[in-house]
Amino acid sequence: MTSASPDSRRTVTVAVAQAAAPLFDTPTAVTRAEELIREAAVTHGAEVVVLPEAFLGGYPKGLDFGMTVGSRTPAGRDLFRRYHASAIEIPGPEVAALATVTRELGCHAVVGAVERQGGTLYCVVLFFGPDGYLGLHRKLMPTAAERYLWGQGDGSTLPVIDTGSARIGAAICWENYMPLFRTAMYAKGVDLWCAPTVDDRDAWQATMRHIALEGRCFVLSANQYLRRDALPADLHPVQGDEPDTVLIGGGSVIVSPLGEVLAGPLRDGEGILTADLDLDDLTRARFDLDTTGHYARPDVFTLHVDESPKTTVTSS
Repeated sequence: MTSASPDSRRTVTVAVAQAAAPLFDTPTAVTRAEELIREAAVTHGAEVVVLPEAFLGGYPKGLDFGMTVGSRTPAGRDLFRRYHASAIEIPGPEVAALATVTRELGCHAVVGAVERQGGTLYCVVLFFGPDGYLGLHRKLMPTAAERYLWGQGDGSTLPVIDTGSARIGAAICWENYMPLFRTAMYAKGVDLWCAPTVDDRDAWQATMRHIALEGRCFVLSANQYLRRDALPADLHPVQGDEPDTVLIGGGSVIVSPLGEVLAGPLRDGEGILTADLDLDDLTRARFDLDTTGHYARPDVFTLHVDESPKTTVTSS
């Protein structure tokens, strides 16, 4: 009796890049994003690369924009003007530049950015692939003081990108704490859950492992590592002005569908984490838990998701 040949192993190499995002210097940020994607793809063989939250446009950690309840200052308004000017428009030259890179390399990239649309800014994730720019996700709920910088996204930007071998989706920072958001994304069949963030707390690691276990998906979390000396000299974050003061402490990590940490968490500096993922681990993990499939109870619990775009003004 001839034994059957073993199934071929389905794998994908992924990378998460931990780096500082220049504030108020978008051309440098784009160049740095290009370098990181190229390094991950060429040097490490990554087919999917994830960059941190707000990498293009910057995350102004420790700045208050002259904002207190019921009061704004002229200096704070001018600081917002600078921040607004450093955001990107979509489509635009920054998006085109990164699309050129992923087309050249034949890889996928998930990049955090700050989008400018009129007078409003949005925290977004941009998706790129071998065909160039693929779409975006706007953060649904900015956290705490982020709400005076960023507007809210709507349900029309919840894409899941099919790469041909795996399905990629993204949740930005504290969106990962939203149970209904997670459920909606699980229902879309996310295989590679990308979590661009600036949350550097140890508790974040528990969340990443929980999502991997709950969603039975691979989790790729990319965080910034930002020191005071990476900010313009005229800014004064609440953490202090010592050049080596750490404003965002990293913690990038890659987790398997059964909650095993495959790489990271990365601390104390910049770097790129990589992992070779066995995509058949997705099916193995979903054997006993599929929260929107065989482990669901639609007779008891259902979720309605409104994915229609919301506009303030419509013309007939």
